[in-house]
Amino acid sequence: MALSWLLVLLAVTSTTLGTNPGVTVRLTNKGLQYGKQLGIAALQEKLKSVQIPDFSGSQRVSPIGKVKYSLTNIRLVNVGLPRSAVDLVPGTGVRLTIGEAFMNLHGNWRVKYLRIIKDSGSFDVSVNGLTISTVIAVKSDAAGRPVVSNTNCVANVASAKVKFHGGASWLYNLFSKFINKALRNALQKQICPLVDKTVIGLNPKLQTLNVLAKVDKYAEIEYSMTSSPVISQSSLELNLKGEFYNIGKHQEPPFTPAAFSLPSENNNMLYMALSAFTANSAGFVYNKAGILSLYVTDDMVPKASPFRLDTKTFGVFIPQIAKQFPGLKMKLLVRTDKNPTITFQPNKATVEATGTVTAYAIQTNGTLSPLFVLNLETSVSADMFVRGLNVGGRLTLNQMKLSVGTSYVGEFSVGVLDSVLRTVLKLVVIPIVNVQLGKGYPLPALGKMNLVNPQLRIMKDYMLIGTDVQFTS
Repeated sequence: MALSWLLVLLAVTSTTLGTNPGVTVRLTNKGLQYGKQLGIAALQEKLKSVQIPDFSGSQRVSPIGKVKYSLTNIRLVNVGLPRSAVDLVPGTGVRLTIGEAFMNLHGNWRVKYLRIIKDSGSFDVSVNGLTISTVIAVKSDAAGRPVVSNTNCVANVASAKVKFHGGASWLYNLFSKFINKALRNALQKQICPLVDKTVIGLNPKLQTLNVLAKVDKYAEIEYSMTSSPVISQSSLELNLKGEFYNIGKHQEPPFTPAAFSLPSENNNMLYMALSAFTANSAGFVYNKAGILSLYVTDDMVPKASPFRLDTKTFGVFIPQIAKQFPGLKMKLLVRTDKNPTITFQPNKATVEATGTVTAYAIQTNGTLSPLFVLNLETSVSADMFVRGLNVGGRLTLNQMKLSVGTSYVGEFSVGVLDSVLRTVLKLVVIPIVNVQLGKGYPLPALGKMNLVNPQLRIMKDYMLIGTDVQFTS
C-alpha cells in the first residue's frame, strides 16, 4: 500500500497546465524508503508464487552414454531479497533495483539410461545472485486517478545449483551443470512477469485516492493534479488543485491561487501545504450555498450570561425598543454579505468577514417585527490542527466593528450595543462555527493511510503539515 502511495505521487496527468496549485505534497527520501520496505515485502510475497513447469531432456554423460531425465513438482521453499533500493530519477519516475537475491527450490527427478536402468529421487536447487531492475510508469485514467505499469524490467540469475538426493544421485550430480542452466533460464522467464503482476496489482489500491473528497452535504474538495510532478534526486513534489466546490456544481471562484513554495525540509516522510486559496474557496462555496447565516435566540445564550435576548435587555440600551415591544423575546439573524477572507502569515491565520446583524422582536403570535440592521465587520484568529486525516480549526474573536444600517426604532448610538453583540459572537456564534470547523476537512489520502505525529505550522500564504505515514494494510 505504501508503494501505491509512492506511485500515486508520480502520476503524470495535467488537466489545467499552467495553473498554480492550491495544495502541494512533497515526498521525501525518508518517505521513499518507507515505501520501499513495504513494497519489497509485497514483491517478496509475489515471488513465492514462482512456478517452474516440469521439463525433461536428454544428455550424453561419459561413460554412461545417453541419459534421459525429467524434473517434476518443482516448488519454491524460500526466497530472500536482502539488498534493494528505490530511487527517484529526476524528471522521470521511480527505479527499483534488487540485488543478491536468492531462492531455494525443491522437486522430484527421474532418469533412464542404458535403456533399462531407471532411477528417481528428489533434488534441491540453490539460486543465487538474482538481480532485478525495473522502471515503473504511471499514467492517468479517465477519472484523473493514476494507473501504473511496469517497463524495462530486466531479471538475471547468476547461478542455479542443483543437488540430487536418492538413488545413485552421486552419479547424476555429474551432469547437474546442464540442469543448472535449464533451471536458471526457466527462472529468469518467471521473474519479470511476477514483477508486472505486483505493479498491476497496485491499480485497485490507487483507485482509493480521494481525487474528489466529500466534505458534507454542501461541499467537496477536488485533489486532481494540475501539472506533472517535480522530481529531484531527493524529493518529489505533486501539485494538486486543492479546491472546494459545491456538490454537483463546479463553479470557479472569482480569484486564483497564488504561487508558493515549500521550505527545504526532509525530517518527515511527507509534507502537505494547503494554500490560502484552498481555504478561501471553501468560504466561497459555503457563502454561495447560503449557509453562512445563523439565527440566534435566547435559549442559545448561556444561562449564566448577564444579559438575555429580549426587549427588556435591549431596552436598557435603546429605550424605544422596550416602549414599542415590551416583554418580548428577540431573535438575531447573523449572516455574511460576501465571501470571508482567510490569510496566512507566519504563525498566524486570520479570517475577516463582513455581514449584517438583523434584530427582531418575536410577537406572541410568532411573527417577527424588525428592530434594526447593523453592519458587522469582524476579524478572528484561526487555530489550525490535524486530527486523523482531516484538518480543522478553532476561531477566536479579535476585533469587531459595528455601524447602523437601518433602524426601525429611531436613532441610537451603535456603541451601546458593542458589548452585547461581542458577547453574542463569543458565546453563541463562534462556538457553533467551531463545532463545524472541529469536524475537519479531508486531506489528500490513499487507502488505509494514517498520519503519524503530524505537525502543523502557518507559513506565508499556506499552512504546512509535516508528518510520517503508516499504512495499516
